[in-house]
This record gives sequence, structure tokens and C-alpha cells, in this order.
Amino acid sequence: MTGERIAHAARGWIGTPYRHQASVKGAGTDCLGLLRGVWREVLGAEPEPVPAYTCDWAEPGREELLWEAALRHLVVKPPPAEAPGDVLLFRMRDGGVAKHLGLAGRVGAGASFIHAYSGHAVVESPLSLPWRRRIVARFAFPPID
Repeated sequence: MTGERIAHAARGWIGTPYRHQASVKGAGTDCLGLLRGVWREVLGAEPEPVPAYTCDWAEPGREELLWEAALRHLVVKPPPAEAPGDVLLFRMRDGGVAKHLGLAGRVGAGASFIHAYSGHAVVESPLSLPWRRRIVARFAFPPID
């Protein structure tokens, strides 16, 4: 199963330290770097180069750059169609741009997601109600040959 394969690959990154703009398993990654690294492991070459970005992303210009990139390369999923391996896009604060990513680990009772965030290594966290409320979009990886 594709989704299980993606979740398994993401779990292989657990413990990788947080490093802004990095995407190297075991050495350092941020949330986008985790997605990029899993993409490389499962699909191969990344679909486009990632420009340098700051921690505030596109907040000053209010651009949804991460969401736009996801729409270019991932498959949009309706919220109730959750599955392991889904890419979750979060808005971390009301009025802010969506700038955090995670990959669904488990769904249903005991739902979890795998992500990297500042001050922490890659972890698998419960997809608790406070996290669920922040999800603004759900995507699937494109089909794997």
C-alpha cells in the first residue's frame, strides 16, 4: 500500500534533529525537509528545486506558498478520506499562512502524524483535537509506479 509505505518511510526519520531548511535523514530536517526526504525515498527526484526560505515563510506578503506548491505536486483529498501517508498542511495560528507539514502515521482511534518542528527532533505525535483544528488541507502523494 502506498500510504503505509509513505508512513513507514517517514517513521525512518524519527529522531532526526530539527534543522531549518535541511533534508538529511539522521543529520537534520525541518517539516518541509521531512516531506522532501520521504518523497526522494518513495518517488525519486524532487519535482522542483526549493528556494531558500525564512522561518516566517511568506507571512509578510500573506502568500500561501507552501499550499500552492502542494497543489502543484500532490493530490488534494477531502478531509474525511484520511489514510496513513497523507500529507497534512497546518495553519499554526489564526490569520497566519499555512506553514507546517506532517505525514499521517495512523488514522482512526489513536491517530498520529510524523513531523519536525523547531526545538524537537522528528517525532510521531498524537493527532489530537488541537492539532486537527489546525489542518487546512490534506493531500496524497501522486501514484507510485
